[in-house]
Amino acid sequence: MSDAARRDFLSIAEERGYIHQVTDKEAFAARLSAGPVAGYIGFDCTADSLHVGSLVQIMMLRLLQKTGNKPVVLMGGGTTRIGDPSFRDDARPLLDDAQIERNKAGIKKVFEPFLTFGEGETDAVMLDNAAWLDELKYIPFLRDVGRHFSVNRMLSMDSVKIRLDREQNLSFLEFNYMLLQSYDFLELNRRMGVCLQMGGSDQWGNIIMGADLTRRMAGKEAFGMTTPLITTASGAKMGKTASGAKWLSAEKFSPYDYWQFWRNTEDADVGRFLGLFTEMPMSEVRRLGSLQGAEINEAKKVLATEATAMLHGRAVAEESAETARRAFEQGEAAESLPSLVVALPAGVVEVLVEAKFAGSKGEARRLIQQGGVRVNDVAVSDVAAQVGPGDLVDGAAKVSAGKKRHLLVRAA
Repeated sequence: MSDAARRDFLSIAEERGYIHQVTDKEAFAARLSAGPVAGYIGFDCTADSLHVGSLVQIMMLRLLQKTGNKPVVLMGGGTTRIGDPSFRDDARPLLDDAQIERNKAGIKKVFEPFLTFGEGETDAVMLDNAAWLDELKYIPFLRDVGRHFSVNRMLSMDSVKIRLDREQNLSFLEFNYMLLQSYDFLELNRRMGVCLQMGGSDQWGNIIMGADLTRRMAGKEAFGMTTPLITTASGAKMGKTASGAKWLSAEKFSPYDYWQFWRNTEDADVGRFLGLFTEMPMSEVRRLGSLQGAEINEAKKVLATEATAMLHGRAVAEESAETARRAFEQGEAAESLPSLVVALPAGVVEVLVEAKFAGSKGEARRLIQQGGVRVNDVAVSDVAAQVGPGDLVDGAAKVSAGKKRHLLVRAA
């Protein structure tokens, strides 16, 4: 692949909305011109799948490969034993080794539709940081690596500072996470020549510390890049809705529900999400994103089908679209549904009781546990789920109990 094609990684990433921050952008562009760049993103094994909140990072690795560079997926088999404290109010639950291995196996499957793995120059590889972190000797690690870290600087990082400012406990175990993530960058540079770490904007402090450590100890170029925090137009965190996390595993979140999730995108987000989560030409993205009124619903269907095809395949995506079309044609028109006006966010349990879909909170909880409740045609599994502003589509969220009872929830 040509130097120009590799350089396109930066321009395409910017145009599609992937980039939040880059260290030394001009030097990184020059490095892209010099030959294929190996870049990595780390994923801790805290669950047996990734969810939509990780999708931007996955798309970045995909773009890196499509522009002639080498993506490295780093499984956090070692760092999961500590837990990343970044922007959390409390410590993550500690998982045992068996749980971590099960989670790692589930996460590996998520990447198969997005990346081409193999032995070639630009083929993706998947590594586990337990391979080197488990072998570290504590005293040599402190002497060789720890001396490059200023506690003053570590305390100034937002991921640490926010927890301390709130007077919330930060364990010494968690405080070490920054050193271990930085060491990952150094180790990947030594083993594979990795010179780029990418991640969400909450990882900026950890990423620049890793780049700095790699320059100090390996004497090599090292760059960092972060993606923006993706929120909906109403301010909700991407992928967090009344029915819980939107998993990328078909076993945890069906392809049809995944299609419906994208179909329910807020009007103001359609263009941005087409740029981030599909590979449609940007000219078409801009055209679809500019549609108004009822026409924007057609753009939402395109988004839903393209995003679902990326993860589950074109045939499954089109089948999901057809199922949704039949359900709409055979079901009640939205305008004919009764409305319930409540203050948002509102618990789904309370909505079911107030709508008389359940005679008590206990009955409402059982209905949810039995899989009989849906919000915007997506199954609700958590009895603590809420209907929030981010669930509103054209000013309302559809709540269903069983196949025949539906209503529209509107904000008071």
